[in-house]
Amino acid sequence: MTIALFSDIHANLPALEAFFQNLDSRKPDAVYCLGDLVGYNIWPNEVIQAIRQRGIPTIAGNYDSGIGRSSNDCGCAYKTDEEKNNGAVSISFTNQLVQEEERKYLRTLPAHIRVEFQLNDDQLNLLLVHGSPRKINEYLFEDRDEKSLLRIMQDADADILCFGHTHKPYHRKLSDGGRTRHAINTGSVGKPKDGDPRGCYVLLTITENNIETEFVRFEYDVEKAAKAVEESILPDAYAESLRKGI
Repeated sequence: MTIALFSDIHANLPALEAFFQNLDSRKPDAVYCLGDLVGYNIWPNEVIQAIRQRGIPTIAGNYDSGIGRSSNDCGCAYKTDEEKNNGAVSISFTNQLVQEEERKYLRTLPAHIRVEFQLNDDQLNLLLVHGSPRKINEYLFEDRDEKSLLRIMQDADADILCFGHTHKPYHRKLSDGGRTRHAINTGSVGKPKDGDPRGCYVLLTITENNIETEFVRFEYDVEKAAKAVEESILPDAYAESLRKGI
């Protein structure tokens, strides 16, 4: 079985449309969205509508949770005063844009999705979250201490843990006695932060004997998305981050 996993679109409709075009050429067996549909760009309603139209099972990201509750707090870990001020503009603008039907959808999204496979005589547990199993906005970066990451997965009973939130894709294999656990970050469709402005998602292939990941990068009209930011009240810094993938 091949499963497509994507997250962190952040109201970037050109990126989402290019993602769908790439996805349709791959024909995976299942598709899941790991949240953060909105924020930082001008198309939150269109992004929500496109995902709903395809019936894609979706979990709530921290930004989705904030907007769903009409909150001015997105649970984002801004470090500087400039980032905090820019973030305040973004969430206020997004709250103004999002329509009631779309807000209701965000408010009712689940916190996680668990999929159980029965392979040979063994059960394989796939857990999909946004930040971590412990908290919607916890960052699990690639350099996370191995013992800490392993403990998080053990406590969540996850053989494969898939998540987003950091916007930086990776796959770590963790040895746990006689078994291997997999921690997989899907990267970001609409707001990459790993120095590559192309969108990113992951294809997870599960067989009886192996677990493989392919990180798919795809081109999209970055300039269209960046100019949309610049022509709105959103900070120009968000346009530059799209152009540079940071």
